[in-house]
Amino acid sequence: MRTARYCFIRVAVLLATTFATMALAEVVVLRNATVHTQGSRGTLERASVVIDDGRIVSIGTNLPVPPGARILDLAGKVVTPGLFGGIGTVGVVEISLEPSTVDSALRMGKMYPEFDLSLAYNPDSSNVGVARADGIAFAVLAPSARAGVAGQPGSSIVAGLGAVVSLAEKMAHPPSVLVVDLGSDVNALSGGSRAAEFMLLKRALTEARAPRSRGTNEDSMLTPAGHKTLAEFLKQKKPFVFAIDRAADIRQLIAFAKREGIRAFIQGGAEAWRVAEELKRAGIPVIVNPFEDLPESFDEIGASLQNAARLHQAGVTIAFSLNESSPHRMRRLRHAAGNAVANGLPWAVALDAITRVPAQLFDVGKEFGSIETGRVANLVVWSGDPFEVSTLPERMWLNGVPQSLRSRQTELRDRYLERNKDDSRR
Repeated sequence: MRTARYCFIRVAVLLATTFATMALAEVVVLRNATVHTQGSRGTLERASVVIDDGRIVSIGTNLPVPPGARILDLAGKVVTPGLFGGIGTVGVVEISLEPSTVDSALRMGKMYPEFDLSLAYNPDSSNVGVARADGIAFAVLAPSARAGVAGQPGSSIVAGLGAVVSLAEKMAHPPSVLVVDLGSDVNALSGGSRAAEFMLLKRALTEARAPRSRGTNEDSMLTPAGHKTLAEFLKQKKPFVFAIDRAADIRQLIAFAKREGIRAFIQGGAEAWRVAEELKRAGIPVIVNPFEDLPESFDEIGASLQNAARLHQAGVTIAFSLNESSPHRMRRLRHAAGNAVANGLPWAVALDAITRVPAQLFDVGKEFGSIETGRVANLVVWSGDPFEVSTLPERMWLNGVPQSLRSRQTELRDRYLERNKDDSRR
């Protein structure tokens, strides 16, 4: 009896696997689309994208249709790569006011550059599904030392390690950036002065470059693991992401990065436009929040909606991210990109800033950021201009797999719309 039951279950599993494989192996042709490849092909009008077994096999106009392919006529609708969701805490913060669901910052009273936030990533978090349902394919999971979620600052200006996460996968990529917070928001973590922030960072870098002694040193800033992590970042020229806003602080950071020989990215940069020429000469990219227009602190007095446009005009590489500790609003990033367009940034550059550029900055350009022949499909079909508030994604492929565009929010919407409909009939 058990043998028969085992055989039945095994056959059922094999059949299910076969059908799943057949579904994945389907050939799909997206025809008559406006395809923004964000690659060497540029933008193609009335074009087709052929997806076979989850992989893009051809892109172009007047392409032959493979036998047995399922054809989706898009009637000129927009196709883009899956979008970047910014630098934040997707999947590690569920309810901001409930501490048991907040894992975004370390509060242990010492500098721990080895703190790896990706170990707390929860792919089943509701905000992951909400972001994915709005066309977001990847993001950078990163801790913060600033007061934000749960209202308390972290332990040190060196917040910890950041990692790229695909919103279609269960685990984050290996850590690839080190996050450092600078400016008045973290003065409390450096003895009350932003000058001390550079002093402490210099001490940590000097310690990381020195051979680690086996003896115990109470004055040491780094644990053995922290020493190893920081030394590896310096040796391999991995990027440091500096959350910083004031022009004077950015100018000091440019000089500091040059002296220390570190690869620096700026996140935030509310006043970066004021030092655009220096940033261009230093080759430092800025990950801008295009919504930043009013000063929330004395570090942001020069905040401007034209920040992105001015940086681009000066030749600075830009990407976009919202400066919000909560992950629930990360889908607003495409609307923020539209804000930048409304304030002088070319449309194509704004799309680059949430696709190709961040994929290249965070070393995942072979997976995300562009639509290329031979790559696994990571793309979105939109109902209109993706920067418009009224536009919604209609279809999406991540890692070559068609994605559901349902989320907890759409389920709640439909539930209460149906209830209101029933009430109106009474």
